[in-house]
Amino acid sequence: MSESTAAADFDPAAVPVRAAATVMLVRDAPEGPSGLEVFMLRRTTNAVFGAGMYVFPGGRVDGVDGADEIAPYCIGLDDVATSDRLGIDHGGLAYWVAAVRECFEEAGVLLAQRRDGGRLELRNEDRHSVHDSSLSLVELCRRDDLVLDLSTTHYVDHWITPMGERRRFDTRFFLTEMPDDQVPLHDDKETVDSIWVRPADALAMQEVGELTMMPPTMVNLRFLLPHATA
Repeated sequence: MSESTAAADFDPAAVPVRAAATVMLVRDAPEGPSGLEVFMLRRTTNAVFGAGMYVFPGGRVDGVDGADEIAPYCIGLDDVATSDRLGIDHGGLAYWVAAVRECFEEAGVLLAQRRDGGRLELRNEDRHSVHDSSLSLVELCRRDDLVLDLSTTHYVDHWITPMGERRRFDTRFFLTEMPDDQVPLHDDKETVDSIWVRPADALAMQEVGELTMMPPTMVNLRFLLPHATA
């Protein structure tokens, strides 16, 4: 099929809009001038969506994110509370869980704690196992006696990919403070670079072409500008 034929066959109205979640990890700058920093990842140039773009950790909401099995491992918020905050009838919990899962898969940061209050010990192989679905988040929580404290992750914004794109997402943006005892890093698969950057610096770098970003990313960076600390 030629490109012109494929373009003629493309029906923008038939493209499904998939639920997604992304999370801004923020921290207070550990050195140099004080200020808030946000963690950003550069997507591989082979990505089918947002190729080469700098983004926050995030991705699609999967069926397992809203499964009944994950609810007992969530504290701080339940489906009623999360759905109310998103303005939907039900299913809000899945967005929060997806934000936690994607943060672990893409940045290696697990927004969880031991149920007994003990030290959280992460294995890098678990991150990749959750990503390839050979280990579910439920199985990880059950195995390591973990709970997800969803009250530390805050809903801030809502974007829907406009009609005309070949992939469309109904994305909820979240914000959380970076855990002190973890170190984030890109996965070298879907993401090939990562940086901690002040929002104003990221926007300035985008202006001169050093970083490429999508409009929702830029808007949410501007949302962070008035805040001096995490």
